[in-house]
Amino acid sequence: MRPKETKPLEARVGLVPEACAELARAGHELFLEAGAGVASGYPDESYTQLGVTLLPDAEALYGQTEIIVKVKEPFAGEPEMLRRDHLLFCFLHLAANSQLTHQLLESGVTAVAFETLADRGGLPVLAPMSDIAGRLAVQIGTGLLHQPAGGKGILLGGLPAAMGAEVTVFDRQRERMAAMRAVGDNVTALYPYSTSISAAVAGADLLIGAVLIPGAKAPHLVSKAQVASMQAGSVVIDISVDQGGCIETTRPTTYESPTFMVDGIIHFGVTNMPGAVPRSASQTLSAALLPYLQRLAAGKLVEDEVLSSAVNVSGGKIVHPVLRDQYL
Repeated sequence: MRPKETKPLEARVGLVPEACAELARAGHELFLEAGAGVASGYPDESYTQLGVTLLPDAEALYGQTEIIVKVKEPFAGEPEMLRRDHLLFCFLHLAANSQLTHQLLESGVTAVAFETLADRGGLPVLAPMSDIAGRLAVQIGTGLLHQPAGGKGILLGGLPAAMGAEVTVFDRQRERMAAMRAVGDNVTALYPYSTSISAAVAGADLLIGAVLIPGAKAPHLVSKAQVASMQAGSVVIDISVDQGGCIETTRPTTYESPTFMVDGIIHFGVTNMPGAVPRSASQTLSAALLPYLQRLAAGKLVEDEVLSSAVNVSGGKIVHPVLRDQYL
């Protein structure tokens, strides 16, 4: 059921041993590629002692299982291992990846995406990973502002404790703006008018982009010209990069080579940011996806409105309406 992640420096695992125990108690047979949980702090023995069958490699796992639970999208040689009778459950971000989209269509696989699984007005599997990415963005951005990293050589927020940075947040929803203002006197929440964004970007030491339209490619809210207005050594981090990015100068990177420069501005575009904290992220992700996996494993996909609406592709066709509108 769970292959080892192949994306560079992606150390998360989709299911921690405790989640496997829940599935085993329900009568499901579980398989694990050897070593899949080691980087997250879970040795093979922590799974096998719960009745999980260990398989030597991804090819054996894909050949043996019906439901494939991953963290990130199929990578490298994985798409070629997928079959029409497979059910794939993972992050996909197909709006920004036409090559993978076509590979999944050719395989005929049914693919349910974490990021399009919507329930009771929220995105229960995506949200906890976005929370982690948001916290990491501040930590990483703080380090990149240091002069040895190429930054302008400032301490974010100045000298007082608790960072104390002056923060400007843009949002379209009044309730969210009110919640941001309530965080503290150093937080300003504004409606994203173009002129307001331009002024804020020009004066920013650290610019963090985070925009999501479920299933769709992220719109560019910050232009190349606006980025060029920033002081040299400032930092841009785009959490939306796996959906195409909401900052025009963004492009995908990995933790092997996470940054690049545009007009003297440091850009960080890693598409699997929570992979840097695999232990915490795996525990959080596993808890979030387990209730939905239990329903998938029980054969509830077609009759379950939440699950069926999260299907991106199936039987060689794009079925998610937002994704279909983009490609067709």
